[in-house]
Formats: sequence, structure tokens, C-alpha cells
Amino acid sequence: MVFEAFSIGAAFLFGLGVRQIGLPPLVGFLAAGFFINLVGPGFGMPAETGPILEYIADLGVMILLFTIGLKLKLKQIAEPQVVGGALLHFALSVAIFTPIIRLLFASEWMAALLVGIALAFSSTVLSAKMLEAKRELGSFHGRTAIGILIVQDIIALVVLAVFAGDVPGPWALLVFAAPLLRPVLFKMLDMAGHDEVLVLTGMMLSLVVGGVGFELIGLKGEIGALVMGLLLSGHPKSGELSKSLWSLKEVFLVGFFLSIGMSGLPDWGSIWFAVVLALLLPLKGVLFFFILLAFKLRARTSFITALSLTAYSEFGLIVAAGIPAAEPYLVPLAIAVSLSFLLAAPLNRFAHPLYERFEPQLQRFERVTRHPDEQPKDLGKADILIFGMGRTGTAAYKALEDAGRHPVGLDADIYKAKAHADAGRNVIFADAEDSNFWNGVDLSGISSAVLAMDDLEAKLVAARMLRARGFSGPIVSHALHADHVEKISQAGADQTYLTMQEAGKSLAARALAGNDMVAS
Repeated sequence: MVFEAFSIGAAFLFGLGVRQIGLPPLVGFLAAGFFINLVGPGFGMPAETGPILEYIADLGVMILLFTIGLKLKLKQIAEPQVVGGALLHFALSVAIFTPIIRLLFASEWMAALLVGIALAFSSTVLSAKMLEAKRELGSFHGRTAIGILIVQDIIALVVLAVFAGDVPGPWALLVFAAPLLRPVLFKMLDMAGHDEVLVLTGMMLSLVVGGVGFELIGLKGEIGALVMGLLLSGHPKSGELSKSLWSLKEVFLVGFFLSIGMSGLPDWGSIWFAVVLALLLPLKGVLFFFILLAFKLRARTSFITALSLTAYSEFGLIVAAGIPAAEPYLVPLAIAVSLSFLLAAPLNRFAHPLYERFEPQLQRFERVTRHPDEQPKDLGKADILIFGMGRTGTAAYKALEDAGRHPVGLDADIYKAKAHADAGRNVIFADAEDSNFWNGVDLSGISSAVLAMDDLEAKLVAARMLRARGFSGPIVSHALHADHVEKISQAGADQTYLTMQEAGKSLAARALAGNDMVAS
């Protein structure tokens, strides 16, 4: 148990340490992996440590992809900016990286091509983690980024099949029959309840049906887990299932980041390779930015999406490990991936402020056309503004409507906004963190505002922008944590309520009212 205690302690200390300087814990877990690899033998590191961590990492990645699938819709993957952006970026990246690798590091063109292909992909795990942490998986740019990553993962599987000779057999055609399982999967989810059986149902569908099932027909288990999530994405309990798997997924993903750090100790050649690739990393983001602009997205969406995709991919390591000609570059690639995570994580944390800082320069590249991510500026006859139309926002909307008011709901998830609109509610697609929305919106008819989003930063931006636009009416917000209350109030909110605390007060009030009725 000495080594296990040492490994858990190292992951904890490094994760806690980087959090104190404003970096996400995953950066610390990467560093902990290198540290364990360096000093682990002195603590009796078992030979099977690497394979065990890789196994745990695989479980974490599959559960992550399953939960992503639960939040996706198939039609968003088929959108032009997703498919076209992924394919065009892959082709251009390979064309740029391959000659550079051949000139500086590789003695053969084939090896340079394989490394160039590995570098063309972006990190699904990092991007999903960062978007999830900011609660932006449902936003337009979040969905675009995840869709591109899924297309990239499919490309990676094709590359593996072609270069490693691992071409799927005829049984792989069964994947097209997967939608036939949907009624059975829905019935299973209905029967699972809301306790630990729901968690086990998610694990079975992602790891067994998706993971093992797809491997049996010659496809990657990761794609199987994603497909299972997609098939369940329309079920009413898909959100609850995703939340129930959250902690489990987080623990397994610690193993993923540790395993990258433990993939090998760097020598000077590996460090030089990683430094050069770190210098080339901005090319990925620049390419994505201009490609997405070419598909008529606005500068803000293109910039934030590109930034979330600016990291080398763990899937590149899988490609390198699965193709003999690329294996000598596995450790240098692992160092490059780790370094790209170190650079990308803090940049993604400040994506919105960075765009605001460079907005005038970036908007010069925006096409003058109707953009698919354009946001309306007219709020109609609404008198109360509700930001965020999840469960809290929807409840507030219904209560205000019942009181005879005219609320308008705003949500950054274009599909959620459309679903509300189809249900007859006055809800429009708009992002509170988008300066373009604030530059043109007319607030003259709005008397009060409700901040019902879960993300703290989005609440702070909305409150500040409302006050900056001269809005003097009351701003009411909910908060998930006590330490958020003061921050939201300082940003301009008049009243901030702790969600769970207010729910408890409401229950108590109803209980007392019930007693009074019985007594009378």
C-alpha cells in the first residue's frame, strides 16, 4: 500500500497546488504523473502500474464520451461548420506539420506523416473538461467544438485502421443497426430509478454495451460509448444520468492524466521536440479561427471555439502507439501533449476576457453576412429578463407568467431555446457573455432581471453588463455556493439567494401553512 498511498498523495498535492495559482487540477495531475515516474521506483512502484493506470484511463475516457453523447444531438454533428471545419483543419494541419517534422526530427517521410497526423487532432478530454467546467457544453461554441472533436476522433479511427492494418470486418456494419436498440435502452433507463442502479445502468451502457460491444464487432470502445450516449440523448433522464456519473468519471480521469505523465521520462531530444511543438501550437488555433469564419460564424464564436481546440490530442498518442512506424515518437508526443495542456488550460479559463480585449482586431476578419450564430437584439414587449432557461429559469418564467407579467428567457443553448419556443414560451437564443449581444440589445422596456444560469462567470458578466448599459431595475440571482453570493452582489445584483437554502425555506413555509390549515 506504500506506493498506492504515495501516488494518491502526489496527485492530491499537485492538483491542490496548481489550483491555488488559478490552474485547473488536471495540469497538476499531469505533473504528478511525471513526478511519480521519476521517483516512483524508490517507493516500490509495481511493474503493472502503467497498465493499470491506462486501464483506469480508458474507463474514464469512455464514461466521459458517454456523458458528452448524452448532451449532444446527431444533427449538430452534421452541421457544415462541424464536418467541413474538422476535415479542412485536418488536411491543412497535416500539410503544415508533416514537412516541419520531416525537416527537424524525422529521417523518413512516412514517420513525419504519421506524427503530422497525430498533431492534427485536438484533445477531446481537455476541451470537454474545460467546457464542462465553465458549463458551456450546451452553448453554440461548445457544441461546435465537441462536434469537431467527434469528427476528428472518427478520422483518427480511420487512420489507425489504414496504417495499422486493423480494418473493421463485416460485423462492424452492425453499428448502423444501433438505433434499433433505442426503445430497449429507453425502457432500461425508465426502470433504473434514481439511485445507485441508475449509476450502474450508465456504467453498463457505456463500458459494456458501448465499450466491449463495439470492440467485439471491430470498432473502438470509445466510439461505442459515445454512440450509446447519443442514442439516449433524447431521454428525459439523460441529464440526471450524466450528473450521476460525474464523480465516477472525474476519479477515472485522474488516472488518464497521470498515465500521460507516466508515459515516459523526457530526454533532451524529447524536450526540444516538445518546445518546438509548443511554439507551433498557436497555428492550430489560428487555422480553426479562420476556417470557422469561412463557414460564416461570427468572430467571437470562432475565437472561443478555436481556443478550446488549441491543444494536442491524447488520441494522437493512441495513433502513435498503434502504428509501429510512429512508436519512437510516443514519449516526445506525450511531452508535447502535456505541455500543450499546460498552455491551453489557463488560456481557456480566460477565453471570454481575451476576446473582449482583442474584439476590435478580431472582428475585422468577420464576414459581412447572416451568421448561423447571430443573436436577436429585439426583446419584443417583454418586461422581465431571465438569463438561463434550465429548471430554475423555467420555474421563474412560469411563475412570472402566471402573475401576469411578460418575461423573456435567454439561453446560450440554441437547441434548448428552440425547444422552449416550440413549447410556446418567449425564449430566444442569446449568450450573456457575448459583447455583440449587449452592443445592440434594447433594454428600455425591461423593469427587472433574473440571473438563473449555473455558471458564476456568466452571472457576473450579465450583472456588470446590465449596469454598464444603464439598467437601474432590480437584478435578482440565485447562487449554488455561499462564497458566490458576495461576488454576484458586487457585480451589481440587488438580491442573491442560495438555491438550496431558499428551497428549504419554501418547504418550511409550506409545512407551516399546512399546519395552520389543519389547526383551523
